[in-house]
Amino acid sequence: MKLWQKDGHNINDSIEKFTVGRDKEFDILLARHDVKGSIAHVTMLGEVGLMSKDDAALAVKGLKDILESIENGDFKIEEDVEDVHSQVEMQLTAAIGEAGKMIHSGRSRNDQVAVDIKLYLRSEILEIKKVVESLFQLLIQQSNAFKDYGLPGYTHLQLAMPSSFGQWFGAYAEALIDDLEMLEAAYRIVNKNPLGSGAGYGSTFPLNRKRTTELLDFEDLNWNAVYAQMTRGKAEKATGTALSYLAATLARLSMDCCIYMNQNFGFISFPDHLTTGSSIMPHKKNPDVFELIRGKCNRIQALPNELTMMMTNLPSGYHREMQLTKEMLFPAIEELKACIDMAVLMLENIKIKKGILDDPQYKLLFTVDSVNELVIKGIPFRDAYKIVGNAVNEGTYKKPNLSINESEAHEGSVFRLCNDEIVASMEKVLSKF
Repeated sequence: MKLWQKDGHNINDSIEKFTVGRDKEFDILLARHDVKGSIAHVTMLGEVGLMSKDDAALAVKGLKDILESIENGDFKIEEDVEDVHSQVEMQLTAAIGEAGKMIHSGRSRNDQVAVDIKLYLRSEILEIKKVVESLFQLLIQQSNAFKDYGLPGYTHLQLAMPSSFGQWFGAYAEALIDDLEMLEAAYRIVNKNPLGSGAGYGSTFPLNRKRTTELLDFEDLNWNAVYAQMTRGKAEKATGTALSYLAATLARLSMDCCIYMNQNFGFISFPDHLTTGSSIMPHKKNPDVFELIRGKCNRIQALPNELTMMMTNLPSGYHREMQLTKEMLFPAIEELKACIDMAVLMLENIKIKKGILDDPQYKLLFTVDSVNELVIKGIPFRDAYKIVGNAVNEGTYKKPNLSINESEAHEGSVFRLCNDEIVASMEKVLSKF
């Protein structure tokens, strides 16, 4: 049975299978949010007189019972039921009788699924914020712990200038701040209530949309009923774009780890139980975790484009392909959280080689410092550059003895990481959620 089905109307089985698609699979993730949306809607219906107070109270109690079954893992969408919205309404009607048939007044599945998705995305964004915060704290912790461990810096994958693992960890910590700025922007777009927009053109019922906004703890509502429906796809794309920013940071971090684990570098290593081996080469310790994080996150980076193409050239109003956004976005959310969890596990157990920059092969990292020493002595920069360059070409260059105090170093340099300032910046972003 379907909410829209009339007596004597039976849909072709192949059409039903094609149009329903994977809805049931992803609707389970929306179940608790669907019930919460219905509780708010029914509460409002009782307050404006579209349901009696007794019927509204009975329906709310029945919905809370269903919510409890969802939280306990006992809820399921039956084989002959189209989606979560149908399942909840039919289950409620079976439990409380006629009052269950009243809960759809002033509502369409269009605004019902829109509010479900926004509630789901809001919840998941906050969960992602939490795991990103854990990764950030670990990166800052490791940055402070390994601030004196030298690391070659590279541009074009060629030796560039001396860096440190403190600077490396801190760089990715600060990257997460910008990523969370994008996530918070998505949160603000998602945190608006579309409920009460009906099929996209409002209702002649005297609905109180401000009340459901308050009950569902939305920051605001989508005022225009047409635009409330047009946020389908936009809310998903905003979230997908934020995910892609985080994914880009993780993918880059993972690539660094793959390179640094390589025996020709040998900067970092991990315990045997966190790496994999080869079926033929006994010496292998493969960075499979980082390779998979890189691959999964690169796929997530394609998500905004995938969502864009799905919504391109659609006119106003609801269109059925909008349901496909769930197939794109929901698995990506789970993948990203898993990638962050694995990155935390690996970086908690990282082993870093000491004294890397003592190796003579890295002496050319210090040519800029040699130039700077000459400039401080009064030699013009361009002349100092030529002097050091000629020494490199002639094979006579010798690495300088650096003695720089943190008080003399500029902000963010290898000698002055400014991690306290980075933490303060992150706290400012987190406070916006």
